[in-house]
This record gives sequence, C-alpha cells and structure tokens, in this order.
Amino acid sequence: DLFSQAEHDEDAQSILVSPDAAFLDRVAESIAKLLPTMERAEIIRTSLEGRGALIQVADMAQAIIVANRIAPEHLELSVADPEAWLPEIRHAGAIFMGRYTAEALGDYVAGPNHVLPTSGTARFSSPLGVYDFQKRSSIIFCSPDGASELGKSASVLARGESLTAHARSAEYRIK
Repeated sequence: DLFSQAEHDEDAQSILVSPDAAFLDRVAESIAKLLPTMERAEIIRTSLEGRGALIQVADMAQAIIVANRIAPEHLELSVADPEAWLPEIRHAGAIFMGRYTAEALGDYVAGPNHVLPTSGTARFSSPLGVYDFQKRSSIIFCSPDGASELGKSASVLARGESLTAHARSAEYRIK
C-alpha cells in the first residue's frame, strides 16, 4: 500500500504511523525486499526517501493525532476496528476502512471520486463534490426582535473595526 501511493510520482507522500515498533521493522524489511521487484522502483525509492516515513507513536490515540496533523489525501485505517477510530479523524480526503480496503480500490473502482485535497489541504478542504458544481446563495432573515438582538453584537464588532456605517445600520434596527 505504501508503494501504491509512492509510485504515482517522486513527490508522492507515503507515511505509515503505528505504535508497534516490531511491525514498523517488518515493514522496513519488506520495503527493502520488494522494492527491486517493482516496475517503477526508482520513482518509489525517490518518493519514499524524500517524502515517506515510518513513524512510531506511543499508542493509537497519538497515531490519530499525527494523522490529523498530516491531513492526508488518502488515509487507510488498517486496523481491526476502523469504525472505532473514524469519529476521531478530522482531516483526510478519503478514508479507507480496514485492512481489506486498499487505497488502490479508491483510485479505480470504489468511492465517489478521486479528486481529493493534497499536501495537507484536507485540514480546510474537502473532496470534489456535487456542491462544487452548484451555485448557491445564503439566505438570512431576521424578525424585528432578532434584528434588535443581533444588531447589538454587530454594532460592537463594527465599531471595533471603525466601520461606523455598519454600526449605524445595525443600531438603526435595535429597539
């Protein structure tokens, strides 16, 4: 799975986060053993050496913190009970649930699309979706009492920014 991301290009980022040091050692050994068998071995090697990582954490809670900080384009929750950790994930473009749900499936046959936020932008951006192709308007409607209450706060904020016309507009509606 690390190779499948790394083989895209030399700038691809493949990171494994685990609390199990022995597992990380076995993965490192597997990388060394399997890399020469890959058709795009040089691209994978450059990607892993430049942007890849095997990160040992104290526990799964810390792994989730690291994953949210990385905000990956693809996140594989390759654990026995991915549903238990899903509510903790805040920043990922696409989340692949469990050991049998490889990211490669999302590239080709599973998932709504493959236009995902890259390079940590999942912290503030979402996958491409239907809303990206719709024009929407926000609709705001205040009753007289609502305008009176909201106007008090709006006035304070506007005056704090020295926007007197904004403040007076809001104050005009205060009962």
